[in-house]
Amino acid sequence: MAAPAAVSGVRRARGDVPPSRPAAPGPAEALFEPLTVGSLTLDNRIVMAPMTRELSSGGVPGPEVAAYYARRARNGVGLIITEGAAIGHTAAERRESVPRLHGLEALAGWSAVVEAVHAEGGRIAAQLMHAGLDPLLWGWGAERVGAALPQGFELESPSGVDPSLPEAPPMGRVMNQDDIDRAITAYAQSAADAQRAGFDGIELHAAHGYLIDQFLWRVTNRRTDAYGGSARARARFGVEVVRACRKAVGPSYPIILRFSQWKVGHYTARLADTPAELEALLVPFVEAGVDVFHASTRRFWEPAFEGSEMNLAGWSKKVTGKLAITVGSVGLEDSDFLTYLDGKGAGVGDVTAVTARLARGEFDLVALGRALIANPSWPSKVRAGRAGDLVPFAADMLATLY
Repeated sequence: MAAPAAVSGVRRARGDVPPSRPAAPGPAEALFEPLTVGSLTLDNRIVMAPMTRELSSGGVPGPEVAAYYARRARNGVGLIITEGAAIGHTAAERRESVPRLHGLEALAGWSAVVEAVHAEGGRIAAQLMHAGLDPLLWGWGAERVGAALPQGFELESPSGVDPSLPEAPPMGRVMNQDDIDRAITAYAQSAADAQRAGFDGIELHAAHGYLIDQFLWRVTNRRTDAYGGSARARARFGVEVVRACRKAVGPSYPIILRFSQWKVGHYTARLADTPAELEALLVPFVEAGVDVFHASTRRFWEPAFEGSEMNLAGWSKKVTGKLAITVGSVGLEDSDFLTYLDGKGAGVGDVTAVTARLARGEFDLVALGRALIANPSWPSKVRAGRAGDLVPFAADMLATLY
């Protein structure tokens, strides 16, 4: 996410604005209502969505990472969710610059991040991630994938299926029970480490084709044991992860589960074709201890199922009774995240529709991604009635942390 050519001008436009406390005017008011999740009380309903930045050298978040998150806290983001941080499992992440959530140096780095966010009055949750058969490598083929992996690194997944090459031989290691048990233990250890580092909660990455999602999706899960077949069986691995994390962090520590229909490179994929199928997948996670469902979509306004205007977050709330976070091009004009892969930006969008749905109770929190990259002061400006001062998102903003 790179800074535009006229860096100084963009930086002035993107600069900090001290949070204003008076109630927001008009339709944005619903964004600024407080909310309690377990032991955590949030000042408002605005969430910073997790966004992979790959700017933590050696997997260790540095001072610039702390400043990046603290800047959003200072400007009134209610809950920050970190980019995916790899759990302490040998097959969790191949990329060196993706942060880890294990090891003394990385945990010390995260403690400094948490301290910086808390100093600004913010709240922050760590996203725990395991890539499995890394979806960023789907479609590459065995030879090219082998060349891209660090020496000695072995991919692990439920069935070794690359959905972009479904007829190819299994890739990497197909997880046996010992492998599954080790991964679950690693998730729980990273959850406990996140709590000790001072994080206010955790989010488990079960979306976009990462490991937990590879178990959930029938295309990548061809198992015939207790972890494959029915919706409940396909959810079993993720449910056991949640249960182990809940045991590690205690009964009131917030656990968020991020899930999606779409996968990397498979944007029409579906976990569930009906509300009943969604209920069958998600209810076991409630029983295991999930507090909030974060329903990742490309466009928040799109209905999840025929016959209803409700989006995926709305349906997750309806079928589980739990709090829900909506996300997907919020605050952007006529755009979804695929456009930045082509180097395209996005204009500033109106938030009347999403806030109206929030006020109606369809979902409980609203996550922003690129809008907060372009505008760290987005909450402050919207609350002060200064949405006209927001700047458009430019794809090259992603190259640096600001």
